[in-house]
Amino acid sequence: MKEKNTLALLIMLFLGFYFMPTDSSLFNQSLSSAVFLLHDYARKHVLTCLVPAMFIAGAISIFVRKDAVLKYLGSESNVLLSYTIASVSGSILAVCSCTILPLFASIRKRGAGLGPATTFLFSGPAINIAAIFLTFSVLGFPIGLARVISAVGLSILVGISMELIFRERSEGGKLYIQEGKVVSVTSQVLSVFFISLVMILVVNGLTIGQIPKYTIMGILTIVVAGIALLKFTREASKEWLNETWVFAKMLIPLLFIGVFIAGFIMPLLPQQLIEQIVGKNTISGNLIASIFGAFMYFSTLTEIPIMQALITKGMSNGPALALLLSGPSLSLPSMLVIRRVMGNKRTAVYVLLVIFYSTIAGLIFGSLF
Repeated sequence: MKEKNTLALLIMLFLGFYFMPTDSSLFNQSLSSAVFLLHDYARKHVLTCLVPAMFIAGAISIFVRKDAVLKYLGSESNVLLSYTIASVSGSILAVCSCTILPLFASIRKRGAGLGPATTFLFSGPAINIAAIFLTFSVLGFPIGLARVISAVGLSILVGISMELIFRERSEGGKLYIQEGKVVSVTSQVLSVFFISLVMILVVNGLTIGQIPKYTIMGILTIVVAGIALLKFTREASKEWLNETWVFAKMLIPLLFIGVFIAGFIMPLLPQQLIEQIVGKNTISGNLIASIFGAFMYFSTLTEIPIMQALITKGMSNGPALALLLSGPSLSLPSMLVIRRVMGNKRTAVYVLLVIFYSTIAGLIFGSLF
């Protein structure tokens, strides 16, 4: 484990030194951008998005029966059913490529197959309802419809490709507590508990006033805390909090480092050159758009105004869709964490598949519109 952490640190240091500008004013601009993005991420996403996702991940690891995950998402489950569930189950969560990671890690730990798990990882940030409606509203019906169809279709293609390449069976997961320790809790109580946790993420993604939003989220938080205190055994609650802390220690430091590096690099990108390259529906244009989207960090819904500005400046429809597919599903911060969960080889293949399929989808869409 220490060797892997050292390798990750060396990679991040290399990226930092490689992109470090020699001009002091440009360096200060990059540093300011990195600090601003990290501050913006911490302020807007950690408390209301990432923390609830950590608690959901911890709850999945503790309270969701292993055989239930294997039934619907395991490698031995019905292929059509497992990939359908994985490709659409993230649609109600207004999450970015970072917030989806604890949920992905938790279902992997409980035994989800590599294919369905990576399908969920790709589709979750790409097809959340808020982003889809905003895409239709701001960017128009054709690209909105193309985003929905492509995100679901490509997530399944990515998952099936990963499963075929690695031929991996379910990991099996580890049972962290015996089933009898929460036997006194009815399925109805657990359902309310999980629904309340998930609704915190859903409500946070709604475009409503802050007062009603935070009031509803506060009520849901009280419901979750009340169930944990009054219905769960002390040992079960402790295991849940411990497992949540395990995910937090594993994911948050890497996410913060990745967001900082992404913010540092942003001012150094030659925007005018990029706009010229992606102005036509070519293989290179779609490929560059996919790579750019894969490595840059876009917080939830921010990819849409960014795309609106780029399209206004001449970006072609094909590269626009390619970026809309790879951008929300991947980022440099998420790559660092995915590598921690899946390892170097699987992460590299996953990133390449996302870039490849996003490029193909952009080319097809650009040739039609």
